[in-house]
Amino acid sequence: MAKGKKTTAFFCQNCGFESAKWLGQCPGCKSWNSMVEEPLSPKSSAPRAGGADISRQSKPKTLKEIEPESANRISTGIGELDRVLGGGIVRGSLLLVGGDPGIGKSTLLLQVCRHLSAAAHPVLYVSGEESESQLKIRADRLGSFTDSLKILAETDLNRIGEILKSGVFDCVIIDSIQTMYNEEISASPGSISQVRESTGVLLRLAKEYGISIFIVGHVTKDGSVAGPKVLEHMVDTVLYFEGEAKGPYRVLKGVKNRFGSTDEIGVFEMGAEGLKEVKNPSEFMLSGRPEGTSGSVVAVSMEGRRPILVEIQALLTDTAFGLPRRQAMGTDYNRVNLLLAVLEKRVGLRLSNSDAYVNIAGGLKINEPALDLGIVMAAVSSYKNRVIDPHTAVFGEVGLSGEVRSVTGAAQRVGEAARLGFKRIVIPDAHLRDLKSLPGVELIGVRSVADLMELI
Repeated sequence: MAKGKKTTAFFCQNCGFESAKWLGQCPGCKSWNSMVEEPLSPKSSAPRAGGADISRQSKPKTLKEIEPESANRISTGIGELDRVLGGGIVRGSLLLVGGDPGIGKSTLLLQVCRHLSAAAHPVLYVSGEESESQLKIRADRLGSFTDSLKILAETDLNRIGEILKSGVFDCVIIDSIQTMYNEEISASPGSISQVRESTGVLLRLAKEYGISIFIVGHVTKDGSVAGPKVLEHMVDTVLYFEGEAKGPYRVLKGVKNRFGSTDEIGVFEMGAEGLKEVKNPSEFMLSGRPEGTSGSVVAVSMEGRRPILVEIQALLTDTAFGLPRRQAMGTDYNRVNLLLAVLEKRVGLRLSNSDAYVNIAGGLKINEPALDLGIVMAAVSSYKNRVIDPHTAVFGEVGLSGEVRSVTGAAQRVGEAARLGFKRIVIPDAHLRDLKSLPGVELIGVRSVADLMELI
C-alpha cells in the first residue's frame, strides 16, 4: 500500500527555512529549537484570490522608458515621520512598522490617516484586532477626521484584496499582519505560512495598483518582528518604534529604507491627545540633567545628518563579590567592557575591583563609536569622584591603543553643541585644523585617553 502524500512540513520561525522533518538547529539561520510544524499550502496554477497578476502585459523596458513614479512622495503631515521615510511616503511602497505592545504603533498610523484624509487622500484602515466601535473611541481622542478615511474590521485577505483592486485608496493600513487570514493556506493566522503569503499578496497589490500599504508587525521577546525573516526582506521599508511603554518619549528608527537613509530617527512624546513631535531632541534628552554630580557628561552623537546631544551617566563602585559586574543601558555592552579595559591597560586605573554601570539617559539606544570619549570621560569622572563642567560636551572614537580617532560630521556636532550653549567641546585632535573657531566656544583637542585624564 502506497504511503499518503505528506501534507505538513517544518518551518523555522526566524528565517522561514523549510524542512521535511524536525531539526534541532535550523540550517539556514543556525538558531536552536525554532522549527515548528505547519500544513503545506496546496499547489495551484491559477492566480491566488486577492493577488495581483503582475505577469500580464509585462515586457522589458529601458530606463528611459520608465517614469520615475517613486519620486512622487505623499507627505504624512508629520515632520518626524517624513524625515525617517526620506521625505514622505513613496507611492506603491510596502512599509512594515514594528514595536512592543502599547508603544504607540496604531496611534501613530491613525494620526497619519488623519493628516492624509485631511489632505483629500483616500485612506483605508483595516483592523484585525479591534472592532469599528473600538477604533472610533480611539480616533475621537486624536481629533476630528474627514470622510476620506474609511474603516474596515476584517481579517479575510481575499475580501481585503477585492476592495484594494478598486483603486480608490492611496494609502492602506493593515493592523496587524499577524491577524490576516488567507483561506487558501490551511495554517492558522499568525503562522509563518500565513504571514509570508499574506505579505506577498499585499506586496503584489501595492506594486500593481500604486497603493502605499503600512503593515503593523508584532515583535518577539528579543525585539525583532515576529514571523519569518523573509518578511523584512520583502517590504520596502522597515520602521521600529522604541521607547519605554510607561515613559512619555518614543523613538522611531528606520532599519531598512529602499528610498531613503536608514540613519534618521524621529522623536515623539506620548500625551493624552496622541503623539506629538519633538522638534529638538537634544533639548529633551538633556532636560533634568543633574549638576554638580560626578559620572555625568554630555556627548554629541549623529543620527543620519542630525546631531543629537545625549547625557551619558556612569557609576563605578567597589564590588561586593569577587567578580565585578558590568551593565550597559542604551549602548553596546561589549563596547563598554572594551573601553574599561583600555582605561585599565593604558591609564592604569584599577577597575577590575569595581562594578560599572553605564546609561544613556532618555531611553535612546545608540551604538555610535563617537560616544566612546563620552563613556570614558563619565567612567573616569565617577571613579575619581570629580565633577565635569556642565558646559562641556565631548565626542570621539577611542581605539585599543588608547588613541582618540576622528569621526564624521565634526562640524555639525560642534555647531549643535555651540547652539545649545556649551562653552567647551572636547574633540579628537585631528579635527582642530579643519574646524573654524566659534565665538565663546573653546575647542580642546585630545590625542589619547591620557590627555583626557589631565582635563578631568
